[in-house]
Amino acid sequence: MSEFTEWTTFYVIVGSAAGALIGLQFVVITLIAERPPLRAPEAGAAFATPSVVHFAVVLLLSAIVSIPWHGIGTVSVLWGLVSPTSTNPAQ
Repeated sequence: MSEFTEWTTFYVIVGSAAGALIGLQFVVITLIAERPPLRAPEAGAAFATPSVVHFAVVLLLSAIVSIPWHGIGTVSVLWGLVSPTSTNPAQ
């Protein structure tokens, strides 16, 4: 069981973030269900999608950093590949 002790932080971050995202999804569904109908039904999706993408990217970057890597090279390459394209949609 000692080979899994390095992974404790990873599972704490991923587990708590997954629980928070599920709770956030229930809050969003409740708020959408109680709001008055809009003229354009596509407006809700336009604002909801970027938020979900940003939460998912933050979760992914946190998971990448918390994995017990043996060196910093792989982490820096993965972080560089994920963060610029996902966090700045204007590019």
